[in-house]
Amino acid sequence: MVLALLRRHRSSPSRETAPIPPGAGALDCLVLDPVQLPMHRAEVAVRDPNGQEVVHGQTDPHGRFAATVAPGDYSIAVTAEGFQPVRRSVRATEGARAALDPVAMEPAPLPATPAPGPWRIDPDHTAVRFVTRHIGLAEVHGRFNRFEGTLWIADRIENSRLDVVVETASIDTGVAQRDEHLRSRDFLDVVNHPYMQFTSERFVHRGGSRWSVQGVLNLHGVSRNVTLDSRYLGIGTGIMGETRVACSASTELHREDFTLDWRSMLSRGIAMIGATIRVELDVQAVPAE
Repeated sequence: MVLALLRRHRSSPSRETAPIPPGAGALDCLVLDPVQLPMHRAEVAVRDPNGQEVVHGQTDPHGRFAATVAPGDYSIAVTAEGFQPVRRSVRATEGARAALDPVAMEPAPLPATPAPGPWRIDPDHTAVRFVTRHIGLAEVHGRFNRFEGTLWIADRIENSRLDVVVETASIDTGVAQRDEHLRSRDFLDVVNHPYMQFTSERFVHRGGSRWSVQGVLNLHGVSRNVTLDSRYLGIGTGIMGETRVACSASTELHREDFTLDWRSMLSRGIAMIGATIRVELDVQAVPAE
């Protein structure tokens, strides 16, 4: 049972010597990156002997994490994107601070990359979703059901290419009347703009399994630069023995960038979809035949 809220260390002595609540013990942890610098925002989870998580938080800008807990034995798991997880055991004693030895994070092995050549996006195992807000209140979740695309893997991954085409009329939010309105000239105008297309010829490695896929999105007759924040998930084998490559990605779009004028719609009483749209992708691809 947690006896106090998670608190983070600062460099000031007053925070380092903050009193421990009666009946509790304190756990202190310092997380360092591979060059022994403090690691900000590493995830730290504290679990009791039954495996129940009692505290979860992130390291502060100084790489420190601290929590007060009931006296007893605990395990601490430290994780960060692109690094191997570290697990430690520690005992919390009433009225005392238990300081772990500094936790040094090591880079995780990179997953195998797909073979060079064309890979076809598999629509049966891929999702193109979006999230926005209805009149600034409840979230609206939707997806596009029809799309196709090809990923050309280069010998050097950074030189790979991606081309995806989505049928705008396939928008699906689960409400027929709303979907018809989204297909109208007020929004996607699917009669005049039946497709949206994203093309990229720039893949930027951000460390670990993180990549930025930088390209151009053509939507509603307007082209804008868009960056997909992507996570490469690796290679697997499907139930039919086929090789598959998987990734997830997300980005944020602003309707007015694509001449979907939010203020104009508001003046006409149309406030169905918010001005900012978050796009989320789960992608699987197979070697093109």
